[in-house]
Formats: sequence, C-alpha cells, structure tokens
Amino acid sequence: MTVVGIGADGWEGLPGASRTALREAEVLIGAPRQLELLTAECAGERIAWPSPLRPAVPALLTAHSGRRIAVLASGDPMFYGIGRAVAEQAGAAPRVLPHPSSVSYAAARLGWPQEETEVVTLVGRPAARLAAALHEGRRLLVLGPDAAAPAAIAALLRDRGFGPSRMRVLEQLGGPAERVSAVTSADDWRDPPGDPLNLVAVECRRAPDALRLGAVPGLPDEAYEHDGQLTKRHVRAATLGALAPGPGELLWDIGGGSGSVAIEWMRTHPSCRAVTVERDPRRAERIARNAGRLGVPGLRVVTGAAPAALAGLPSPDAVFIGGGLTAPGLLDACWQALPDGGRLVANTVTLESEAVLAGGHRRYGGDLVRLAVAHAAPVGGFTGWRQAMPVTQWAVQKTSPKPDNLTGADR
Repeated sequence: MTVVGIGADGWEGLPGASRTALREAEVLIGAPRQLELLTAECAGERIAWPSPLRPAVPALLTAHSGRRIAVLASGDPMFYGIGRAVAEQAGAAPRVLPHPSSVSYAAARLGWPQEETEVVTLVGRPAARLAAALHEGRRLLVLGPDAAAPAAIAALLRDRGFGPSRMRVLEQLGGPAERVSAVTSADDWRDPPGDPLNLVAVECRRAPDALRLGAVPGLPDEAYEHDGQLTKRHVRAATLGALAPGPGELLWDIGGGSGSVAIEWMRTHPSCRAVTVERDPRRAERIARNAGRLGVPGLRVVTGAAPAALAGLPSPDAVFIGGGLTAPGLLDACWQALPDGGRLVANTVTLESEAVLAGGHRRYGGDLVRLAVAHAAPVGGFTGWRQAMPVTQWAVQKTSPKPDNLTGADR
C-alpha cells in the first residue's frame, strides 16, 4: 500500500516515484477530484471515497487486501490528511510519498515563517475551535472544508471581538487556477463563495473593546456565562496549576457549574480532552455554550449526578471535584478511577466538605491548603479589603503502595 500526495497541479506536479506508484497500482482510491487528475497511464481500478470518509477506510482497504493499492491524498498525506487513517488501519506505517501541503504553499506565497504560524483545521470539525487560537498579533492559516468557509471564519472573528483581523483567501494553491485574494478585514468581508479548495490566512487584530483572553489559565470571570456557580479567576488559576494538564491528557470535571476548569484545561493544548459532569440540565447547556464560545467545542458534557454518572467514562489522567464532595462514594469512585500517577484536586468552601478532604488527606497524603482572595473595595471615602469566602483545596497524586505498606492478605 502506498499513499501518494497530489496537489492542484495534478499529474504534472508529481515526481517520478509518485507517478510510478500510481502506474503500478491495481487499485486507486481517492476523492473524485483527485482521480480526475490522473492520466490514462494509471490503469488500476478507480474507487472514489464514499461520504462520510473516515468510517469507510477499514472496509475499503480490507476489501482490496492482497492487491497493490495507491491511496491519493491532498498535499502531504500525514498533515491533516488521509495518511493517518490509512496508517491506523494498516497496523504499520504505509509507504508515503508526500507532496507540498497547501500550508507550505501558503507560507511561501505570504512570506510567513511556517514555524511561527499556527495551523487550524476546520475540516470535519466545528468552526468554534478557531476561537481558542485568537490572540493579538498571531498569524493563522485556517484550512476550510468548503467554499463557504471564508465567510464563516469572518463571521466568527467578528463575533469573538476580532473583526479588525486581516484576511486573505488562497485557492487552488500550486495549480494553474491559483488565486490569492486581496487583503481585507473580517469586519469588511463581503466576498461571495469561491473555490472549495481554499485556506484562509488571518492576521489577528483584537477590537479595542473586546475582552482580552490570555493563553494561560485564569481567564476573566466575564468570559463566562454563569449563574454564580463559577470557580473564580484566581482560584481557577491555582486549581489548573495543581491539576498540571499535559498534552493529550483527559480530565474529569465533576460538578461542572459553568465549565470553567474543564474549558481552561482544554485551552492549554489542542490535544487536551475533558469530560464535565453536571446534574443540572440548564447548567449543562450553559457549559456547552461557554465551551463553544471559548474555542473548545469538543468538551464532552454529561448531564447527571456523580458518582453514578461516572460509569462508562474513559479513564482520566486527572480529576477535579468542584461540587458534590459529600455525595456518598464520590471521592472513593474518583480515586479508584485514577491510574497510577493520576492527579486529583478538590475545592470546597463548606465545613462538611472540608471534613471529607481532611479524611482524604489522612489516607492518601498530598497538599491541603487554604486559598484566600481579597479585593479592594470602597469603605466610605477610603478603600479597604473585601474578603471572598476562603477555599480549601486538596491536591494529591496517586501512587502505588510500597511493598512495606501491604497487608498480610495483599502479600
């Protein structure tokens, strides 16, 4: 099996090795647009991908196992391309013959250093995920799924307070029909839909009155829609610091409230995942809105009461308990779900829940701290400190018991 990258320049743009692989293939699989780029020299059976594409990959490849297969991909197959799905199905790395990606072409046309330019794909993904990448002065290349993508991107930029951002649309890069639009702002975007094979270059500019959202945990409380059930900014920053998210890790956020901890966990890295459990259906809907607004629409929201609602969830790397600590069996269920090395952080403001945390601290160790925040406020004609309710936080990392600590039955 060979995966061959092909660009908008078609057969003429392919190097010799790619042409040979396509000529020798008994089966040629690709999008109709890609198959049409091949010449009559490629005599293999031509099969167009069905829609949806990804679920069809295993059956198609299995059906033609034992034959010489060439899979066509746009540009670089291993850069947001079909190469990943083929490799996962094949069980071993297939032979891959890449072509310059549309991102490489775009960086060359714009004169942007590729290593300093963030790439966001909206192909098969919600447009809302672009919001997490919006920061003043950042350069983005956004891979669009269709001809309507530039207009959708412009609308999102306006909605998120980045209407002054500069946009250019690059179509059919590397081919005879290549086109690069004039620069315009998202506020002024009026162009009709163009070619479906496009990407959008964005130079981020924040509107003067837009709320500034940083790249680290501790977003302003005003960034969230909430009914008062919100882990406040300074405590939230300390909580995320204790949870210590890493790329690709999964968080259970129990008692989601507004979803702020799970959302900011996911914003730390595009590969971070989270499940938030919230028993109030209205709050669960609000969490989903906050997640979409802040660029992490992939946040999974489970409506139900823990610990029952935890059944069947994938194993977490970390657990945050922001509510429901006194529910029977909740703390034990979370502890048992954690793998060795997993982290648990729990916050509370009540004496009853403090007793639960003190018991956990006695059994498992970790750090038990009290976080106190005061805000300056008017006191007559002067200024004084207004104390918020102190938050007790327990943070612990799960470790396997040492042999000396095992009971006789365990031995």
